Amino acid sequence: MRSHATAWWHTSLRAIAALNVALWSLAAVAVTREHTLTPVGTDPAWYTQLLLSAVYVAGCAFRSFLPVIDIPRVVLIDSRLSSVLVGRSVATVAELCFAAQWALVLHRAAALGGNPVAQAMSLAVIPLIVLAEACSWYAVLTTEQRAHAVENSLWGLAAALTVAGLLVIGPHELAAYPSMIAGGILYVAFIVVYDVPMYWSRWRADQARRHECLSVVDGIADVSRRWTVSYRWEDWRDEVPWMSLYFTFGVWSSIWLVHASLAFGHSN
Repeated sequence: MRSHATAWWHTSLRAIAALNVALWSLAAVAVTREHTLTPVGTDPAWYTQLLLSAVYVAGCAFRSFLPVIDIPRVVLIDSRLSSVLVGRSVATVAELCFAAQWALVLHRAAALGGNPVAQAMSLAVIPLIVLAEACSWYAVLTTEQRAHAVENSLWGLAAALTVAGLLVIGPHELAAYPSMIAGGILYVAFIVVYDVPMYWSRWRADQARRHECLSVVDGIADVSRRWTVSYRWEDWRDEVPWMSLYFTFGVWSSIWLVHASLAFGHSN
Protein backbone atom coordinates (compact mmCIF):
# COMPACT_ATOMS: atom_id res chain seq x y z
CA MET A 1 0.00 0.00 0.00
CA ARG A 2 1.40 3.37 -1.05
CA SER A 3 0.71 6.12 1.47
CA HIS A 4 0.38 9.65 0.08
CA ALA A 5 1.92 11.02 3.29
CA THR A 6 4.97 8.79 2.90
CA ALA A 7 5.30 9.65 -0.78
CA TRP A 8 5.08 13.39 -0.01
CA TRP A 9 7.69 13.07 2.74
CA HIS A 10 10.08 11.16 0.45
CA THR A 11 9.65 13.79 -2.27
CA SER A 12 10.40 16.50 0.29
CA LEU A 13 13.57 14.71 1.41
CA ARG A 14 14.83 14.51 -2.16
CA ALA A 15 14.07 18.17 -2.81
CA ILE A 16 15.87 19.16 0.39
CA ALA A 17 18.86 17.01 -0.61
CA ALA A 18 19.11 18.95 -3.88
CA LEU A 19 18.85 22.22 -1.94
CA ASN A 20 21.58 21.10 0.44
CA VAL A 21 23.94 20.33 -2.44
CA ALA A 22 23.27 23.83 -3.81
CA LEU A 23 23.94 25.39 -0.39
CA TRP A 24 27.20 23.50 -0.06
CA SER A 25 28.19 24.69 -3.54
CA LEU A 26 27.59 28.29 -2.46
CA ALA A 27 29.80 27.67 0.60
CA ALA A 28 32.51 26.32 -1.70
CA VAL A 29 32.28 29.45 -3.85
CA ALA A 30 32.58 31.64 -0.73
CA VAL A 31 35.71 29.83 0.44
CA THR A 32 37.28 30.01 -3.02
CA ARG A 33 36.51 33.71 -3.26
CA GLU A 34 38.00 34.32 0.20
CA HIS A 35 41.15 32.50 -0.87
CA THR A 36 41.41 34.75 -3.91
CA LEU A 37 40.69 38.06 -2.20
CA THR A 38 42.41 37.83 1.20
CA PRO A 39 45.70 36.46 2.53
CA VAL A 40 43.92 34.59 5.35
CA GLY A 41 42.04 32.66 2.69
CA THR A 42 45.02 30.30 2.66
CA ASP A 43 44.05 28.93 6.10
CA PRO A 44 43.79 25.14 5.50
CA ALA A 45 41.12 24.77 8.22
CA TRP A 46 38.60 26.30 5.83
CA TYR A 47 39.26 23.69 3.17
CA THR A 48 39.24 20.87 5.70
CA GLN A 49 35.83 22.01 6.90
CA LEU A 50 34.61 22.24 3.31
CA LEU A 51 35.81 18.72 2.50
CA LEU A 52 34.32 17.22 5.67
CA SER A 53 31.03 18.98 4.98
CA ALA A 54 31.04 17.69 1.39
CA VAL A 55 31.18 14.09 2.61
CA TYR A 56 28.42 14.69 5.14
CA VAL A 57 26.17 16.48 2.64
CA ALA A 58 26.70 13.75 0.04
CA GLY A 59 26.04 10.99 2.57
CA CYS A 60 22.83 12.63 3.75
CA ALA A 61 21.70 13.17 0.14
CA PHE A 62 22.25 9.47 -0.57
CA ARG A 63 20.21 8.52 2.48
CA SER A 64 17.48 11.04 1.60
CA PHE A 65 16.97 9.32 -1.74
CA LEU A 66 17.22 5.83 -0.21
CA PRO A 67 15.77 6.03 3.34
CA VAL A 68 16.16 2.97 5.52
CA ILE A 69 14.85 1.94 8.93
CA ASP A 70 17.82 -0.09 10.03
CA ILE A 71 16.62 -2.64 12.56
CA PRO A 72 13.40 -3.81 10.86
CA ARG A 73 15.21 -3.55 7.47
CA VAL A 74 12.43 -1.40 5.97
CA VAL A 75 13.20 0.64 2.83
CA LEU A 76 11.35 2.83 0.36
CA ILE A 77 13.27 1.85 -2.80
CA ASP A 78 13.78 -1.77 -3.80
CA SER A 79 17.50 -1.71 -4.57
CA ARG A 80 20.71 -3.27 -3.30
CA LEU A 81 21.85 0.27 -2.58
CA SER A 82 18.99 0.43 -0.07
CA SER A 83 20.40 -2.43 1.98
CA VAL A 84 21.16 -1.62 5.59
CA LEU A 85 24.79 -2.61 5.02
CA VAL A 86 25.23 0.11 2.39
CA GLY A 87 23.17 2.73 4.20
CA ARG A 88 24.87 2.24 7.55
CA SER A 89 28.31 2.30 5.92
CA VAL A 90 27.52 5.60 4.20
CA ALA A 91 26.12 6.99 7.47
CA THR A 92 29.21 5.97 9.42
CA VAL A 93 31.61 7.78 7.11
CA ALA A 94 29.38 10.86 6.92
CA GLU A 95 28.83 11.07 10.67
CA LEU A 96 32.52 10.73 11.45
CA CYS A 97 33.16 13.65 9.12
CA PHE A 98 30.45 15.69 10.87
CA ALA A 99 31.98 14.94 14.26
CA ALA A 100 35.38 15.95 12.89
CA GLN A 101 33.87 19.32 11.99
CA TRP A 102 32.83 19.81 15.62
CA ALA A 103 36.25 18.81 16.89
CA LEU A 104 38.03 21.07 14.40
CA VAL A 105 35.93 24.10 15.33
CA LEU A 106 36.46 23.57 19.05
CA HIS A 107 40.19 22.94 18.62
CA ARG A 108 40.54 26.05 16.45
CA ALA A 109 38.63 28.22 18.92
CA ALA A 110 40.69 26.85 21.81
CA ALA A 111 43.94 27.54 19.98
CA LEU A 112 42.89 31.13 19.25
CA GLY A 113 41.82 31.59 22.86
CA GLY A 114 44.96 29.92 24.21
CA ASN A 115 42.88 27.49 26.29
CA PRO A 116 44.53 24.06 26.77
CA VAL A 117 41.47 22.66 28.61
CA ALA A 118 39.21 23.28 25.62
CA GLN A 119 41.88 21.88 23.31
CA ALA A 120 41.90 18.68 25.37
CA MET A 121 38.10 18.54 25.16
CA SER A 122 38.28 18.80 21.38
CA LEU A 123 40.45 15.68 21.25
CA ALA A 124 37.74 13.66 23.03
CA VAL A 125 35.01 14.33 20.45
CA ILE A 126 36.18 11.90 17.74
CA PRO A 127 36.80 8.94 20.10
CA LEU A 128 33.31 9.40 21.56
CA ILE A 129 31.73 9.31 18.11
CA VAL A 130 33.81 6.31 17.04
CA LEU A 131 32.40 4.51 20.08
CA ALA A 132 28.90 5.75 19.16
CA GLU A 133 29.28 4.33 15.65
CA ALA A 134 30.39 0.99 17.09
CA CYS A 135 27.23 0.96 19.24
CA SER A 136 25.15 1.82 16.17
CA TRP A 137 26.60 -1.09 14.22
CA TYR A 138 26.02 -3.43 17.17
CA ALA A 139 22.39 -2.29 17.37
CA VAL A 140 21.84 -2.70 13.64
CA LEU A 141 23.48 -6.11 13.41
CA THR A 142 21.94 -7.63 16.53
CA THR A 143 18.62 -5.67 16.40
CA GLU A 144 19.07 -4.60 20.03
CA GLN A 145 17.51 -1.15 20.37
CA ARG A 146 19.25 -0.44 23.67
CA ALA A 147 22.56 -0.01 21.83
CA HIS A 148 20.95 2.77 19.77
CA ALA A 149 20.05 4.52 23.03
CA VAL A 150 23.71 4.30 24.06
CA GLU A 151 24.82 5.53 20.63
CA ASN A 152 22.66 8.63 20.83
CA SER A 153 23.68 9.26 24.43
CA LEU A 154 27.30 9.38 23.24
CA TRP A 155 26.36 11.84 20.50
CA GLY A 156 24.68 14.00 23.13
CA LEU A 157 27.75 13.76 25.34
CA ALA A 158 30.04 14.80 22.46
CA ALA A 159 27.81 17.77 21.69
CA ALA A 160 27.67 18.76 25.37
CA LEU A 161 31.45 18.52 25.55
CA THR A 162 31.78 20.80 22.51
CA VAL A 163 29.44 23.37 24.07
CA ALA A 164 31.28 23.13 27.40
CA GLY A 165 34.58 23.67 25.59
CA LEU A 166 33.28 26.82 23.94
CA LEU A 167 31.99 28.08 27.28
CA VAL A 168 35.36 27.38 28.90
CA ILE A 169 37.06 29.50 26.25
CA GLY A 170 34.79 32.38 27.16
CA PRO A 171 33.14 35.10 25.08
CA HIS A 172 35.15 36.56 22.24
CA GLU A 173 34.54 38.62 19.13
CA LEU A 174 33.51 35.81 16.80
CA ALA A 175 29.93 36.33 15.66
CA ALA A 176 29.53 32.57 15.21
CA TYR A 177 30.23 31.79 18.87
CA PRO A 178 26.72 32.29 20.39
CA SER A 179 25.12 30.39 17.50
CA MET A 180 27.37 27.38 18.09
CA ILE A 181 26.43 27.26 21.75
CA ALA A 182 22.70 27.71 21.09
CA GLY A 183 22.71 25.05 18.37
CA GLY A 184 24.64 22.64 20.57
CA ILE A 185 22.26 23.12 23.49
CA LEU A 186 19.21 22.53 21.28
CA TYR A 187 20.80 19.38 19.86
CA VAL A 188 21.58 17.99 23.30
CA ALA A 189 18.01 18.76 24.40
CA PHE A 190 16.62 16.88 21.38
CA ILE A 191 18.81 13.87 22.15
CA VAL A 192 17.79 13.79 25.81
CA VAL A 193 14.09 14.56 25.38
CA TYR A 194 13.28 12.65 22.17
CA ASP A 195 15.96 10.42 20.71
CA VAL A 196 17.21 8.40 23.68
CA PRO A 197 13.73 7.86 25.20
CA MET A 198 12.45 6.69 21.80
CA TYR A 199 15.06 3.95 21.47
CA TRP A 200 14.78 3.02 25.14
CA SER A 201 11.02 2.57 24.82
CA ARG A 202 11.55 0.40 21.74
CA TRP A 203 13.98 -1.75 23.68
CA ARG A 204 11.47 -2.15 26.52
CA ALA A 205 8.78 -3.09 24.00
CA ASP A 206 11.09 -5.73 22.53
CA GLN A 207 11.76 -7.05 26.02
CA ALA A 208 8.02 -7.27 26.72
CA ARG A 209 7.43 -9.35 23.60
CA ARG A 210 10.58 -11.39 24.20
CA HIS A 211 12.30 -10.36 21.00
CA GLU A 212 15.33 -12.54 20.26
CA CYS A 213 18.36 -10.60 19.08
CA LEU A 214 20.66 -11.85 16.34
CA SER A 215 24.30 -12.69 16.79
CA VAL A 216 26.75 -10.31 15.14
CA VAL A 217 27.64 -12.95 12.54
CA ASP A 218 24.00 -13.63 11.67
CA GLY A 219 23.37 -9.89 11.63
CA ILE A 220 26.05 -9.30 9.00
CA ALA A 221 24.36 -11.77 6.67
CA ASP A 222 20.94 -10.33 7.46
CA VAL A 223 21.77 -6.68 6.71
CA SER A 224 23.44 -7.68 3.45
CA ARG A 225 20.53 -9.49 1.86
CA ARG A 226 17.23 -8.71 3.62
CA TRP A 227 15.10 -5.61 3.17
CA THR A 228 11.36 -5.01 3.03
CA VAL A 229 9.88 -2.35 0.78
CA SER A 230 7.12 -0.42 2.51
CA TYR A 231 5.31 2.86 1.85
CA ARG A 232 2.96 2.38 4.80
CA TRP A 233 2.85 5.52 6.94
CA GLU A 234 2.54 3.32 10.03
CA ASP A 235 6.03 1.96 9.35
CA TRP A 236 7.62 5.38 8.84
CA ARG A 237 5.82 7.86 11.08
CA ASP A 238 8.12 7.35 14.09
CA GLU A 239 11.18 7.88 11.88
CA VAL A 240 9.93 11.01 10.13
CA PRO A 241 10.67 13.54 12.93
CA TRP A 242 14.32 12.64 13.50
CA MET A 243 15.10 11.90 9.86
CA SER A 244 13.56 15.21 8.76
CA LEU A 245 15.60 17.15 11.32
CA TYR A 246 18.73 15.13 10.52
CA PHE A 247 18.56 15.84 6.78
CA THR A 248 17.68 19.52 7.21
CA PHE A 249 19.10 21.18 10.31
CA GLY A 250 21.86 18.60 10.66
CA VAL A 251 23.10 19.22 7.13
CA TRP A 252 22.61 22.98 7.39
CA SER A 253 24.71 23.07 10.54
CA SER A 254 27.48 21.21 8.72
CA ILE A 255 27.43 23.76 5.90
CA TRP A 256 27.20 26.61 8.40
CA LEU A 257 30.38 25.38 10.10
CA VAL A 258 32.19 26.03 6.82
CA HIS A 259 31.09 29.67 6.96
CA ALA A 260 31.91 29.82 10.68
CA SER A 261 35.45 28.72 9.89
CA LEU A 262 35.80 31.87 7.78
CA ALA A 263 35.11 33.93 10.91
CA PHE A 264 37.85 32.04 12.74
CA GLY A 265 40.24 32.74 9.91
CA HIS A 266 39.55 36.48 10.12
CA SER A 267 40.21 36.43 13.87
CA ASN A 268 43.89 35.63 13.31
